[in-house]
Amino acid sequence: MCLGIPGRVTEVTDRDGLLMGVVDFDGIRKDVCLSYVPDVGVGDYVIVHVGFAITEVDRQEAERTLGVLRAMGDAVREELGEPLPAKDGSA
Repeated sequence: MCLGIPGRVTEVTDRDGLLMGVVDFDGIRKDVCLSYVPDVGVGDYVIVHVGFAITEVDRQEAERTLGVLRAMGDAVREELGEPLPAKDGSA
């Protein structure tokens, strides 16, 4: 299964002409290509699919989607390599 997972952009960098960033998925941080969403900045929320941010979303939609994904723990683990942390910060 392939999921688009929402996360918050925490860094934006240019790596040899490729727009990249770090995206925080409620405690899990991953390097992500931002080339498809060149206008996003730090603090914006994006949907990430296989390492590429594919669209921008608002914070409320991102939080709502993360809540649903927490209930699908194994699917998220396959996409991110680890489960999303519980909302209260526990594993």
